[in-house]
Amino acid sequence: MTEPLSAGAAAERLRADHALLLAAVDGLSAPELAADYATAAGPLGDFCASLHDLVAHVLMWDEINLAVLTEADRGRDHWSLAPRFETAEVGRALNRAGVAAGRELAADLLLERLESTHGALLDQLAGYTDDDWRQRVGPLSTRVFTVPGRPSFWHAALHLQAVPA
Repeated sequence: MTEPLSAGAAAERLRADHALLLAAVDGLSAPELAADYATAAGPLGDFCASLHDLVAHVLMWDEINLAVLTEADRGRDHWSLAPRFETAEVGRALNRAGVAAGRELAADLLLERLESTHGALLDQLAGYTDDDWRQRVGPLSTRVFTVPGRPSFWHAALHLQAVPA
């Protein structure tokens, strides 16, 4: 399921995933975003009770993954890659905390932050040479952008049950 992709293909998946999330929330008011909405559970459970929660959850994951790539570019491992953080228990705690934190933000601020982080991720991916991607960054990116047991570089689509065939 974690097929190797070029940096361009990975970026296209991230763009498509982002577009699916934006399509789901487009034109909704803050109360509509916060209304009950059933998302598909990931391997660690379901932490999202609304589309607002889903935006917060995907945003948190994107921000952590952006930090992973930034740290890797500096020759360091991000804290999230330490074995003690890569347990199901800690993953569930981080997911619950990220969604809870997102609930404290107004919908417009949360969406603005999502857009900014998404743009930064795409800029980061665009900055790698093909050699860097194949030898160093691609395997790390695939690892951190893959929900266990699912195709790589999809996240919102998994929760929205909208992964393209």
